[in-house]
Amino acid sequence: MHITQTPAKTGNRGAILAVLLTGQFMANIDTAVANIASPSIATDLHASEGAVGLVISGYVVAFAVLLITGARLGSSFGYRRTFLLGLAIFTVASLACGVAPDITTLIIARFVQGAGAALMVPQVLSGIQLHFQGRDRLKALGYFSIALSGGAVAGQLLGGVLIAANLFGTDWRPIFLVNVPIGIALAVAGRRLLPADQPGDRDRLDLVGVSVLSAAVLLVIVPLLLGSERGWPVWSWLCLLLSLPMLALFEYGERRTAARGGRPLIARQVLGHRSVRAGLLAHACTSGTYFALLFVLAMYLQSGLHKGPAYSGFAMVVWVAAFGLAGPVLPRLRRGVRWMPVVGCLILAVGYLSVLGYLLLGGRTGPLLFALLGIGGLGLGISANTLIGAVTSTLPPQYAADLSGVVATNAQLAGALAVALAGSTYAALAQDPGRALAVVLAGFIVLTLVGARAAHRLVR
Repeated sequence: MHITQTPAKTGNRGAILAVLLTGQFMANIDTAVANIASPSIATDLHASEGAVGLVISGYVVAFAVLLITGARLGSSFGYRRTFLLGLAIFTVASLACGVAPDITTLIIARFVQGAGAALMVPQVLSGIQLHFQGRDRLKALGYFSIALSGGAVAGQLLGGVLIAANLFGTDWRPIFLVNVPIGIALAVAGRRLLPADQPGDRDRLDLVGVSVLSAAVLLVIVPLLLGSERGWPVWSWLCLLLSLPMLALFEYGERRTAARGGRPLIARQVLGHRSVRAGLLAHACTSGTYFALLFVLAMYLQSGLHKGPAYSGFAMVVWVAAFGLAGPVLPRLRRGVRWMPVVGCLILAVGYLSVLGYLLLGGRTGPLLFALLGIGGLGLGISANTLIGAVTSTLPPQYAADLSGVVATNAQLAGALAVALAGSTYAALAQDPGRALAVVLAGFIVLTLVGARAAHRLVR
């Protein structure tokens, strides 16, 4: 099914965007919310540390593995239909999480919840590509980026507040149950407000390609999520090594499918385009540092400085507020928009550099640290909006679903890799929290400069 929908009428765009971004926001909240709840879950369900780890990582694994498949299903069966299906699965799985009687049920429900999110999330970027053009798209991508960043921080805040409230003695369960009424309301709104999918030829889903790519992503994401916290055992390195021939097998299968005139899982024009590759590299470098910052800053504040989870969540509020400034500001610029991906990367590097300087001068925490983080938030907001906008505008609308899946998967894998590397580095130096965070920030600066160079290739 080739996606050829025309942009929606101006009056409907706000409603369409609100529905799509609420789904994105929900999915991002649940990526982070279980981290805060893990001690309560372990106590209430008498679960081991490893089992609780699967509650956290199971969602992320299913989500990352199935993102490209979810995007492809959106291309084949329509983005509206696939979004609503993913939302329904996500909502039912959230209910199952909230009433889970034991740890095994909770782990299974979290896997299903992640699968529902993987169906839902790629349709958000596809919908933006289909219904918004020019500066309207840049504005929509600004709000999209806020949903990405704000959802992760809101997950930390919401988890801490709901668990502390212990509503009706339910402890951790409301962090999942809150999705149920929101999901039902969003499903009703989506059916009324999202434009019907256009009829077209339905492409047959390449199940072999889905299986091989899912196995390859699984072999990468699992050791990155679990290997670092277990001291990088042998199995984690074996998985990473096995992912290389699996990726080569996927590439071989994709080439054969294209040569026979079939529809590959990822259109050859997408990853074969030099501008797309440069944009993906820049986005991976910048978004990866953000995911890692969330993780490492929480360790620094809670384990290093013995602050509470709520304090840790509020520490990123300035970052998200500055991030949000890019959304309304960028579409108003008349000149220099083309170079904004590079400018955003450089501002992000300055933000990390200023925090590093603050630590080296003896600072530990407080309002100044959070204000300096805001510089980084502004840089990431500018770079994320303009990089995604540039990448998704490189190819015609029929590649919207392919680009959505690739962009989302790229960010997830980059985040997992950055968290694994930054987390391992911080843990190795954790006896001196300030020094550990400083070393990690130095690595972030290098990555953002690499991202700036890739962004320069994209816009040049």
